Amino acid sequence: MVKRSIVWFKTDLRLHDNKTLVKAIAQSDGIIPVYCFDDTHYKTTNFGFKKTGCYRAQFILEAVCNLKDNLQKLNSDLLVLHGNPEVELSKIVKEFNVKTVFAQEEITNEEKLTQNKVEKELFNLDCSLQTYQTNTLYQFDNLPFNPENAPDVFTNFRKAVEKDCIIGDMFEAPKQIKSPKLPLTILPDLNALQLESTNTDVRSAFPFKGGETEALDRLSNYFYNTKSILTYKETRNGMVGDSYSTKFSAWLALGCISAKKIIAELKVFEEKHEANTSTYWLFFELLWRDYFKLMMVKHGNRFFLRDGISGLIKAAKPLNKFALKKWIDGKTGNDFIDANMIELKKTGFMSNRGRQNVASYFCNDLNLDWRYGAAYFEEQLIDYDVCSNWGNWAYLAGVGNDPRSNRYFNIEKQASVYDPNATFRKLWLTKK
Repeated sequence: MVKRSIVWFKTDLRLHDNKTLVKAIAQSDGIIPVYCFDDTHYKTTNFGFKKTGCYRAQFILEAVCNLKDNLQKLNSDLLVLHGNPEVELSKIVKEFNVKTVFAQEEITNEEKLTQNKVEKELFNLDCSLQTYQTNTLYQFDNLPFNPENAPDVFTNFRKAVEKDCIIGDMFEAPKQIKSPKLPLTILPDLNALQLESTNTDVRSAFPFKGGETEALDRLSNYFYNTKSILTYKETRNGMVGDSYSTKFSAWLALGCISAKKIIAELKVFEEKHEANTSTYWLFFELLWRDYFKLMMVKHGNRFFLRDGISGLIKAAKPLNKFALKKWIDGKTGNDFIDANMIELKKTGFMSNRGRQNVASYFCNDLNLDWRYGAAYFEEQLIDYDVCSNWGNWAYLAGVGNDPRSNRYFNIEKQASVYDPNATFRKLWLTKK
């Protein structure tokens, strides 16, 4: 009997540094790469927003297409499924007599529920599920503390990790993959995902395209062609252009590139050129990303409650739908907030500085339930990452990982510092 396995790709859409893929190849006579467009990812949430909007969906389609192309170059392919993973994967298990499914380990509640459903269905088919942590810089089991004892203040986490932890080696991309003959499958389009088509706004700071190939090209360009990494700390709060920040976040969110790959390339760059506060700051930001994932493991669903992890119960008030819509449409009357919200609505992207300001305005000036803001970001953002998005919103709302109870931004002062000539505001408030 041929020992065949499925590699279930999720938010690890790459061949390099993919532990799940490498382990599957090593333990199998042949593998069947699979990606499933999960119906639940394209439904409307309890907050009234799509879980996945058109911008991210388009980016996902491009990333899956690129993964399929790259697998075909290694004499394999990608089966593209559409439906509920527990149902669709079971069909492939039965068709190809699969005994093991390899996949990325999930850490957040909804994703874990799906993983558990799949594992239950596989058990009924005498098939096992093996999962691996693949989307962080550090392995959580190598940290100097268990997740439940992890510090709730980032600085304490950072100091402990920098002192006691090392980043593990990357997993090399396979040179060839042995797969059985796979049936032809076609990617759905946005219409099949019940979404409208999207057009790139000419004012976009950076028109993203999904896929591992694009991610590695951006890494090379940012480090070597422009050497923008050398000024990252000074420019990262910029708002106009394509090089003020790395723009790695969208590819990281889908696993088109791994955090370990970025750091490995960063070390090569530092040896060849220069190490400075900006090159360190990129590591610092990736550490924040790991931290929010670890906090999600520690606190679980509390991050999705109105009082977050703080335990400070905030009285629920009726939702001001009028104020919410004004914020979404960029019609609050505050030009700095409105320009940022229009950019998000038209492109699926917003700068880090913009995100902090619009979230502060939402929570403090409009006094709205922060979860609605987080849910709207979930729909709109190309680079949506469940841990970073909800962790950051809770942080700004004063109910997350922040020793300060009220993180308020003076919007006018922020605008004068980060958009002193109103270049950004003129760009997005001018009718197109």
